[in-house]
Amino acid sequence: MNFVVEKKEKHSLITSKVEKLNNIVAPELKSEVVMLDKNGEASMIIDLSETRYCDSSGLSALLVANRLTKAAGGTLVIAGLQSSVEKLIQISQLHTVLNITPTVNEAVDLLSVSQVENDMNDED
Repeated sequence: MNFVVEKKEKHSLITSKVEKLNNIVAPELKSEVVMLDKNGEASMIIDLSETRYCDSSGLSALLVANRLTKAAGGTLVIAGLQSSVEKLIQISQLHTVLNITPTVNEAVDLLSVSQVENDMNDED
């Protein structure tokens, strides 16, 4: 299994078990994200701490996840980037679009803050 999906109380955690997020496995990540979206999961964390390489297919899968979570009123957080993947994201200027944290725990904290902000905006 290339990705482990855990449903938590307020989000889903997708943990990558692959060293390379490339055109061979990126469709599987997209599929996991789409299935979670279809099941009503709005917020997701994708843990890439075991992934040392990412290509354009991998970036595309992350952007699909970002688009789906935003459309569902949720938030996507990418956690645990290795330096080579982080460099690619910065070169691609995607760090301005994606929520990125060093650890899954920090991602959970960010989701909590985002949820409070969304709830406050809904009350306005």
